Amino acid sequence: MDYLRRNLEPMLELIEKLVNIDSGSTCKTGVDKIGEILINEYKQMDLSIEIKENEEFGNNIVIKHKEALKPEILLIAHMDTVFPIGTAAERPFTIKDGLAFGPGVADMKASQVTLLYAMKYLYEKNDAALKNVIIILNSDEEIGSPTSRELIEEISKEVKYALVMEPARKDGSIVSSRRGGGRYTLHVHGRSAHSGVAPEEGRSAIEELAYKTIKLNHLTDHEQGISVSVGIVEGGDAVNMIPDSATGYVDVRVESDEQSLEIAKQIETICSVPDVPGTTIDLEGGITRPPMELDDKNQKLLEIVKEVGNSFGLKVTDSHTGGGSDASFPSHLGVATIDGVGPIGGKLHNEGEYLEIDSLTERCFLLAETVSRLSGTGG
Repeated sequence: MDYLRRNLEPMLELIEKLVNIDSGSTCKTGVDKIGEILINEYKQMDLSIEIKENEEFGNNIVIKHKEALKPEILLIAHMDTVFPIGTAAERPFTIKDGLAFGPGVADMKASQVTLLYAMKYLYEKNDAALKNVIIILNSDEEIGSPTSRELIEEISKEVKYALVMEPARKDGSIVSSRRGGGRYTLHVHGRSAHSGVAPEEGRSAIEELAYKTIKLNHLTDHEQGISVSVGIVEGGDAVNMIPDSATGYVDVRVESDEQSLEIAKQIETICSVPDVPGTTIDLEGGITRPPMELDDKNQKLLEIVKEVGNSFGLKVTDSHTGGGSDASFPSHLGVATIDGVGPIGGKLHNEGEYLEIDSLTERCFLLAETVSRLSGTGG
């Protein structure tokens, strides 16, 4: 732990550098700049770097030891944030009362640095566990991992464990289960007409979307962990015209694979029959992230992480969260997975996002020692 304590200032300096770069999911230039900075850091450990280039989104990066044969531990950390270009200039990195602030400071610029320094710690110790890890730095987690999901799933099929670097919850707990979720888009088509001259000739796409909005929202069952919400609606060109088109955007959250299948079937059924005669619907989307359930494999990995924490006086707790992450992908493939192993943070995705600075070294140590334990090189 002494190595990490000595390097707290360099860790904070690197976090500041990363936070002050806009790296929203659609800002390829910014995400790739984050990637370049991190690549240069990992190269200092003489690790193998593979860049998976993307045209639209940032490049994904795969890192492992040059002598790694069949690494068993997958470590995942995303480089993108939810914030638009200009946010870093408006709210640059600051520190006050033991907390660090700035766009993406916890989710997950600090987690990137935690991962990096955990690997540096293993490197300084000459710990063979470094040869047992494969790291994915992905560019598009905040928008559902459209380019990195396939990469994550491909590598997940070759490993035993996955540790995902989302920040720990504000109470310090790591994440042992997550709801799955998806997105649907309803493109509704009607027939336009002048609302004063010949309204009877029209078929209102907005009216049809209204019926569907009510039916879809009624699929929500909070007690069962099911949430279906039409969050954005668009339609119409003029107030005196019967609208011939409308669009609805739907967010879905589920607790289990069984719910995923059932909700998908119900959404398709609702959208297959018009409530307003003469209208039609084109339905796009689906469940994009399966749920991460606390199965036996995940439970056993959770207990190992807790044991490692106890070994140096850190009580590790765990919690369920409704948000999605890349942890769902390896978990769904049967890989023992735990999430939220980054440092403690809160108010994610808004202007109050913060990092608890004191948690940096302890979570870095927890990660490194967990990797050692899983590799059979630690106590």
